[in-house]
Amino acid sequence: MGEIVEQPSAQIWVLAFNAVSSAMSYISPDSNTDRVFNNADSFAMVFDATWRKLTEKNTYETQNEKIISALDAMSDHPFMISSPETARQVATFRIRLLELD
Repeated sequence: MGEIVEQPSAQIWVLAFNAVSSAMSYISPDSNTDRVFNNADSFAMVFDATWRKLTEKNTYETQNEKIISALDAMSDHPFMISSPETARQVATFRIRLLELD
């Protein structure tokens, strides 16, 4: 009789895609919502809307004055309170990214 030789078992890893967890929440900055979150995305959306409002007034001599004014107007945003330096970096990045200057 022949000898039974066990073959090593193969492990197969499957990456599952969960459509529910990958869905992104998006609140338009023009939706007139007061929902804000302590994260950079929420801050960026509010910053963009604030920047546009300040652009309409156009009373700033320098871009830095306008940034300071926008950040002051958003001083109660949770991300501005918890991470003011990062919030400033996000603001300057948004200006470059969207060519808002």
